[in-house]
Amino acid sequence: MEEGPSARIREGDCAVLKRDEVFKAVSVLRRSWHGKKAPAAQQGMLKSLDTAWALPLAAHNLVDRCVEVSVRKIIFEKQWFYLDNAIGHIYGTTFEVTNGGNLQPKQEVEETSTETKEAGTDNRNIVDDGKSQKLTHDDIKALKDKGIKGQEIVQQLIENSTTFRDKTEFAQDKYIKKKKKKYEAVITIVKPSTRILSTMYYAREPGKINHLRYDTLAQMLTLGNIHAGNKMIVMETCAGLVLGAVMERMGGYGSIIQMYPGGGPVRAATSCFGFPKPFFDNLHEFPLSKVQSLLSGTFTTEILPADPEENALVEEESNGLSEEKQTSLQETEEEPATEAPMEINPTEEQDMMDINAEDVEFKGNKEKENKENVREKQMKQWERRKKLKEAAALLREKNADGLIVASKFHPTPLLLSLLEFVAPSRPFVVYCQYKEPLLECYTKLRERGGVINLKLSETWLRNYQVLPDRSHPKLTMSGGGGYLLSGITVILEKGKSDSSSSEALKMEEPSSKRCKLQDLPC
Repeated sequence: MEEGPSARIREGDCAVLKRDEVFKAVSVLRRSWHGKKAPAAQQGMLKSLDTAWALPLAAHNLVDRCVEVSVRKIIFEKQWFYLDNAIGHIYGTTFEVTNGGNLQPKQEVEETSTETKEAGTDNRNIVDDGKSQKLTHDDIKALKDKGIKGQEIVQQLIENSTTFRDKTEFAQDKYIKKKKKKYEAVITIVKPSTRILSTMYYAREPGKINHLRYDTLAQMLTLGNIHAGNKMIVMETCAGLVLGAVMERMGGYGSIIQMYPGGGPVRAATSCFGFPKPFFDNLHEFPLSKVQSLLSGTFTTEILPADPEENALVEEESNGLSEEKQTSLQETEEEPATEAPMEINPTEEQDMMDINAEDVEFKGNKEKENKENVREKQMKQWERRKKLKEAAALLREKNADGLIVASKFHPTPLLLSLLEFVAPSRPFVVYCQYKEPLLECYTKLRERGGVINLKLSETWLRNYQVLPDRSHPKLTMSGGGGYLLSGITVILEKGKSDSSSSEALKMEEPSSKRCKLQDLPC
């Protein structure tokens, strides 16, 4: 993705649609594509795209075949459209939705009205009886069918309103704003950022990010001293939002170790940032179920078969199978040849030979696909364990520059275990939606030692409306943004470190949950 203020929208980019204060993350794709192979950008997003063809295409492994696929239309704020015409324009461009779901850049119309607005002094004599508007619903529908733009429809609504001139100037502005929102199909395409994506998630699906508000996330990045070149440990269950924020702040420089529960990390929000591939080269992952074994020195990964030896064995076995199949096919081909002296027409004999040749070709292609699938699985498994070893080696150094924790689990056992990998004189930040778990964590850290400058804080935010003669706090505001526990690590005495590690083991999750995590393959 291009950087800078004049970056242009390209096919395959991750972008965010904006309308007023509503956001939606999408992938920029053309309406349809066809050919032997999908574009590289679409291959990488088959599993994450919000399209009708993504899942079936990935499930049936049709990426390399000759296909023609139609992308599903995007629905946003009761409007449907395609993003074909947005490609090539600058981020931040505002588009109008025209007939057929096409987008065209909105042309700014300057209001050259020399006449002074007629407005009333108050609204006491205005009665909302539903009879003030002369245009009916059918009339408005007819205007839309004719292709009249939303701005012109709003102007006609104003002209046909009997009470508009009697309203105050503020009420008139409010009326125009309301009608524009309803009838003007206007969207803006912006580049994804931490603030935009955190605002989007907090408004649409706050439960997925543990009700983490964008101002709280900003404080976490500041208190954690996130900058380029750091070696950070991130433990979060916020759909990858915190991880994406750390990656954005570091700019692709440094290394990040993501600790995850269960079978694998969740990075749904991280993919919405649209980071280039080099950003993921220094991103490592390590399961929480292996942390205690790493601390105790018993951590081992299952020995993978060596590449040349195992692949040779697999090839020999597959070649042996293919040879057997080929001999059986040759035998089946010889059988009709021996029966040739019987009364068979030349055309029938030619048809049988064509059918046999097609069967041989089909089975040969199937064997090749099976071999490729086996090799691909082995390569993925080998790469995964290689990354696991690299992450374990980074953690064994115990010189991380910071720790960020924002999870739905109890923070105390997580923090006591993960602090062992952080170097002295380094910051750590823990987020929790509730203060009681952080109070317990605060007490345990005080008893354990090895930390200074412990602070437990609550974030508070108030939005203001700033308009001429009517600036005031907004009537609706967030009730709470969660709590943060921050501090700085120092060298811990040996006696205290042994007792703290035993306490961390005692305060782990219940045995049933721990067993489930340990049983999962890594």
